[in-house]
Amino acid sequence: MALAGNSLISLEELTKEDILYLLAQAAKFEEEPNRRVLEGKVVATLFFEPSTRTRLSFETAANRLGARVIGFSDAATTSSSKGESLKDTIMMVSNYADVIVMRHYLEGAARYASEVSPVPIINAGDGANQHPSQTMLDLYSMQKTQGTLDGLNITLVGDLKYGRTVHSMLTAMRHFKSKFRFIAPRELEMPCEYKEYCRKYGIEFSESRDFDRNVINSSDIIYMTRVQRERFTDLMEYERVKDTYILRNDMLAEAKPNLKIMHPLPRVNEIALDVDDNPAAYYFKQAKNGLFVREALICNSLNIQI
Repeated sequence: MALAGNSLISLEELTKEDILYLLAQAAKFEEEPNRRVLEGKVVATLFFEPSTRTRLSFETAANRLGARVIGFSDAATTSSSKGESLKDTIMMVSNYADVIVMRHYLEGAARYASEVSPVPIINAGDGANQHPSQTMLDLYSMQKTQGTLDGLNITLVGDLKYGRTVHSMLTAMRHFKSKFRFIAPRELEMPCEYKEYCRKYGIEFSESRDFDRNVINSSDIIYMTRVQRERFTDLMEYERVKDTYILRNDMLAEAKPNLKIMHPLPRVNEIALDVDDNPAAYYFKQAKNGLFVREALICNSLNIQI
């Protein structure tokens, strides 16, 4: 049965059963991605912030489901550049679409949109806050490669302060008994509110500045993140921390055979190109999994199950 509520703003709102249901739906779409179950429906993609993978995978998902796609990928070409409010934009687009997929640079924008919109909203990223569809494809990738979401050693590396993908992951993984290591420079460490969240829900974690072989060799999942220049107001600070952690192929010589390296992409230089041919490299397959997950999310928003 499809979930109640329809809009997807944060994974904190989903139960363990909800998450497993969506992952099971994604697996069905991987078996057969072309299911014309949304004939006659319209999906709007409103991207107030740049995106490649998220926007294209949502639009591909809609097309493979038989829906039509409207929207924009550059807010500068819309009436918001003339001062139109987010509410007015949402109300206008909801006249034309059955579901709205939205990325916005302001934290909380997706929540606000869901409160004013008469059609479901899927949060495709709001500032440094949440990115639930990315986390769902991350969970799908972990479950697919490890066979479970329980008992994993997951190492999060890089920008844990502004990285909305790692924030969303913690909210979802409260349902599963895995251990986290937070590897970040002081300037980009996991925010206190998310560490408190871990303590509240019994999510085991440790913190370190060191990304060494002991960490790598004991990990089931290494989740690398880009240091996001666009989140910094002080470019000198960005220059200081941007190359703190770089994963190279020779660092993986003694890694566990089940290790998978993940990254929400785009990467800059935090994963060296020589890692791409290592069997542990999974980030491009991870991105492909986004198609199947986003098909499941769009169908769920419209109360359609397969």
